[in-house]
Amino acid sequence: MELDYSNKVKKIFGEVCIDKSLCLKAGLLERSIPTFVGEWLIDTFCPDGYLSIENLDKLNNFINEHLPTKDQKEEIKNRLANNETLTLIDRFNVTIELKTLEKRLKIPCIDETGYIENYLIDKYPLLLRGGIWGAGRLSYHPPDPESKRKWGEIWLTDFKPLQIASLDLDYYCEQKSQFTLNEWKDVLLNSMGYNPQSYNVNQQYILLTRLIPIVQSRINIVEFAPKGTGKSFIYSNLSRYVRMISGGKVTAAVLFYHLVTNQPGLLTQYDLVVFDETQSISFDNPGEVIGILKDYLESGRFTRGKQLATATAGIMFLGNIPIGSNGLPREPILFKNVPEFLRETAFIDRLHGLIPGWKLPRISVSSPSKGIGLKADYFSEVLHLLRDRGEYDEYVSKHMKISGTNDMRDIKAIKRITTGYLKLLFPDLKLSSYDFLNYCVKPSVNLRQIIREELAKMDPEYKVITIIGDVK
Repeated sequence: MELDYSNKVKKIFGEVCIDKSLCLKAGLLERSIPTFVGEWLIDTFCPDGYLSIENLDKLNNFINEHLPTKDQKEEIKNRLANNETLTLIDRFNVTIELKTLEKRLKIPCIDETGYIENYLIDKYPLLLRGGIWGAGRLSYHPPDPESKRKWGEIWLTDFKPLQIASLDLDYYCEQKSQFTLNEWKDVLLNSMGYNPQSYNVNQQYILLTRLIPIVQSRINIVEFAPKGTGKSFIYSNLSRYVRMISGGKVTAAVLFYHLVTNQPGLLTQYDLVVFDETQSISFDNPGEVIGILKDYLESGRFTRGKQLATATAGIMFLGNIPIGSNGLPREPILFKNVPEFLRETAFIDRLHGLIPGWKLPRISVSSPSKGIGLKADYFSEVLHLLRDRGEYDEYVSKHMKISGTNDMRDIKAIKRITTGYLKLLFPDLKLSSYDFLNYCVKPSVNLRQIIREELAKMDPEYKVITIIGDVK
């Protein structure tokens, strides 16, 4: 007898899958922690997949002890001052002051800095790359005049990252053949944290498209949608390889390279940099930042000062737009309400596609996943590793043809997005020409077509064209 979806996922993926509804039932979605941290807690305290009252009590006691809220920070500091050794779960981050060669530990949950044992930095280099979530053991060393320690110091003496240690990517890819395409889409959507039954087929595709810049290198894309459609959810919860910038002012030092400290910027540290609330983003020295950014969007390289660097990070812009009663954007030009730099057609042309997020419903009580999906840390690692697999690019080059445009930016954009869809939907590369055309090529063409249509509205230099995707 054929296994149902849930049993099939459990049988094939075993310990790297989880009942996503447990995080919701345990109230973990209400806390400001990434999905993979919540799932680690569920896996630790509900190993049998059952959230009993006893298990829930243990989980909540652990959270209260090791995941302090901001209003508990003075209490935590008092316990440290009283010589308690505490294990806290947080996104620990290490920075290096070159003038003094001092390695400073940032502890966000108590808004303090401290020190770290050198072997931990050597063992977990991600501590130097924007931080990593984990369980850290902290102790306090009070002032000691005899040792010339004038001030008290917090030390991180042990650390355990909350993420998967190893992964067999070939196994993941091969197992796609065990599922129908609809079942596989359910696996992906549940793994993202969405309930597939709450979205129609077109809406499911829009949700899956949000993964494209995570699974495919150097995808530059924009999504416009009304508030409440969950644009930023997947980027702030799923992967430690994604960095979110929420509004405010962005500097060239943060984004590209810090010339004083000689520290590489975010584009060299992450797979994807996301600008949330794009309408409120501004740049310090915008002429410099936008010039460098345009060069990077085009070539994957940038120069700042004497530093020439390459990176594979994609860039995502998320923006709110007003929607009319008919469910369509009120403004005829989608880029009208974004900052001036994002209204420049030369900049927009460097974006590979535009996701029509206005076609999605607002997040409701039925939107979060209630089924079995892959654990977030496992799934995010799969997406990260798939970025380096070259066989998908080769498949696209061999099987796809484009007509209606000879523009290299159009062709490159469609090729890159198509490769992303292929990695997501057919990681085993077992698909028919029909599958490739309808589930990979045409959706990619549609995303780029929207960009071309917006360019034609804004600048007569861009002719109205109709791009056609086909298979060879």
